Amino acid sequence: MKAAVIHAPGKITCDNTEDPGIKDATDVILKVTATAICGSDLHIYSGGFPQPKPMILGHEFMGIVEEVGKDVKNLKKGDRVVVPFPIACGSCFFCNSDLPVHCENSNHEHYGPEGGLIDQKGGGLFGYTDLYGGYDGGQAQFVRVPYADIGPRKVPDSLTDEQVLFLTDIFPTGYSGVDWAEVKGGETVVIFGAGPVGIMAAKSAWLRNAGRVIIVDTLQYRLKKAVAAANCETILWTDAEEVVEKIRAKTQGRGADVCIDAVGFEPDRNIVDRAKALINFEKGSIKVLEACMSAVRRGGIVSVLGVYPTFYDNFPVGQFFDKGITLRGGQAVVHKHIDKLLQYVIDGKIVLDDIITHRLPLTEVAYAYDIFKNKKEDCVKVVLDPWA
Repeated sequence: MKAAVIHAPGKITCDNTEDPGIKDATDVILKVTATAICGSDLHIYSGGFPQPKPMILGHEFMGIVEEVGKDVKNLKKGDRVVVPFPIACGSCFFCNSDLPVHCENSNHEHYGPEGGLIDQKGGGLFGYTDLYGGYDGGQAQFVRVPYADIGPRKVPDSLTDEQVLFLTDIFPTGYSGVDWAEVKGGETVVIFGAGPVGIMAAKSAWLRNAGRVIIVDTLQYRLKKAVAAANCETILWTDAEEVVEKIRAKTQGRGADVCIDAVGFEPDRNIVDRAKALINFEKGSIKVLEACMSAVRRGGIVSVLGVYPTFYDNFPVGQFFDKGITLRGGQAVVHKHIDKLLQYVIDGKIVLDDIITHRLPLTEVAYAYDIFKNKKEDCVKVVLDPWA
C-alpha cells in the first residue's frame, strides 16, 4: 500500500509499504478514504517529538471497514467510520472516568503516572511516535484500528468525508478547550492561534453561546480565514505586550474571561526567543502560554490545546497564584464528546470543511507537509486522498 512515512526530521515520503493485518481479535483493518495533516504532526516532522525509526504518520483519518477481528461486535465489513485519534480500551480506570486519552492499556511500553519527558506517557495515539504506543497512522491506504468497538463511529451516507473528517481530532480538540473553560454563555473568549484547532475552538465557543470570540495570530491570511469560517474578531500579533493591552482595552481593562492556547511550544520566534530557549535548555517556547496568562482576567480560565512536550523553568507561577487563574489542558478527550459533536454536524449546527485550503493526493505528501509547516500558499488545512 501507499503510506506517508517519516524517515527523519523534515523528510517524509510516500512509500510502498506492507499492508497492515489483524493482530488482536478486537482489531479492524480500515480502507482509508480521507486523511489530513494536523498541526501536531508537524512537531514530529520538525523533530520536536523524536521518532528514531521510520513510521507511518497521521491521526486524522476515516474510511470503510475492510476486515474485522473475531471479537469485534459493533462493526462489519463495509461500515463507513470516523476514528478518534486516541486509542482507548474502554474498560480501564481512565476510560471509565471519561479520560480515554489516558488509557492504561493502549501504550504498553511507555505508559506511566509520571508524564515524563521520554517515558511514562499517556495512552496510545495513532501515528504519534514510539512514545505513544508506536502505532502506525492513517496517512495511508489502510490502517489497523485496535479496540475497534470503542473508538470508531459510524457516519451516515448523507454526509461527505470532508464534512465529518475533523471529528477525528481538531473539532473535539477545539471543543474540549471551550468545555474545560466552562463556557456557559456571554463570556469573552480569546484564542491564540488561527490554525485549524484555533478556528474549531472559535466555532465551539459560539456553540456554547460565548458573548465575544477573538482570535490572535501572526499572519493576516490565517486571520482572514478565521473571520470567514468562524465570524470572529481578530488581533494581529506584533508583540505580546501590545496584544495583551489590546485585549484588555476590549474588556474594560480586566482581560478575557477565557484564553485558549491553540499554538503550543513551536510558535513563531525571533532570535532572542531562540537564544533564551537555548540558554534555559528548553525545547521551543511558552511565549503564547505566557500571553494567555497575562491576557486572561483575574479568576479566569486558561485552556491549553497546543502541545508542550517538555518542562519550562520560567513558568509564571507567581502570576498564576496572584490572579487566581484556573489552568487546564492536555490531549482532547475525543470519545467523551464525539457522539454529541457528530449530531451537531448532522443537524447542520456547525460546518467543519470550510477550513480546508488544499486537497492533494497522498503521493504529494512531502509537498503537503512543506506548505503546511512553512505556511506557503495561504495554507490552513490539507486533506489527502490515499487513492488519487
